[in-house]
Amino acid sequence: MRAGAVVAAVLALLPLAACAPGGGDGGGSGVVVTTNILGDITRRVVGDEAEVTVLMAPGADPHSFGISAQQAATIEDAELLVHNGLGLEEGVARNVSAAGEAGVATLAVAEEVDPLPFGTDAGDEAGEPDPHFWTDPSRVRTAVDAIADRVVAEVDGVDEAAVRANAAEYAAELDELDAWMTDRFAAIPDGRRELVTNHHVFGYLADRYDFTVIGAVVPSGTTLASPSASDLESLASAVEEAGVPAIFADSSQPDRLAQVLAEEAGLRVEVIELFSESLTEPEGPAGTYLALMRTNTDAIADGLSGAA
Repeated sequence: MRAGAVVAAVLALLPLAACAPGGGDGGGSGVVVTTNILGDITRRVVGDEAEVTVLMAPGADPHSFGISAQQAATIEDAELLVHNGLGLEEGVARNVSAAGEAGVATLAVAEEVDPLPFGTDAGDEAGEPDPHFWTDPSRVRTAVDAIADRVVAEVDGVDEAAVRANAAEYAAELDELDAWMTDRFAAIPDGRRELVTNHHVFGYLADRYDFTVIGAVVPSGTTLASPSASDLESLASAVEEAGVPAIFADSSQPDRLAQVLAEEAGLRVEVIELFSESLTEPEGPAGTYLALMRTNTDAIADGLSGAA
């Protein structure tokens, strides 16, 4: 009788264990994040309240990175899937869509931050929402609140007060970053606040800090596009006319295209590496989002002021 009662009690608990949400006591994935920049931001918000799994490796390109079958299963088991959205993660878009259709709670962060459109020189993406919002820390501040709200709503067992406190602490650091960037960019001489990059990634930074984007070597919002000879010729003319002293190339891909532009146009333009779309390893110069922004700000300010 006593053994039978124990068996019955165990069997009664099995349905509860089977229904435990992913990432909670049921052994699921908690919060899963696609890009490593969003992963760092999300980890600051979540703190120790839940497991955060980041899919994109350091140094990878968010437009082209793919995931393994095991990572795809992790997405399907998540309580909350945080992704950039607006077409950024082209290599995992299918997996994100499938997870949403399967009932996984998802958050497309870029859709929550009042996205800007690409400029008219961004090729097929012109006029479409630009996904590269993180180059403006004030929009990242908005993203932090959106992430905190969804973590509290979707992830079982988190302490709401702790998540809100984490978000508030990080928001204060973002405010400090924003003020520092404003001061740092103020040192750039008048007439030199003009950017040329390897693809269109700094629209938000330009809007926030009063830069002009002269153009991009790849006239697109994605690194998967390629420039034509006429694209290079048009950009070279614009660079020469503006007297731009430097071209900024993202670290996730070679600066070959920027070098070709400089060589074909006969321009003496320095190519400066930025960490605009991916974090480095933790010990690197862009191991966190805050470090990435400070490293890039120094590189841009020095490059355009002639101090590089």
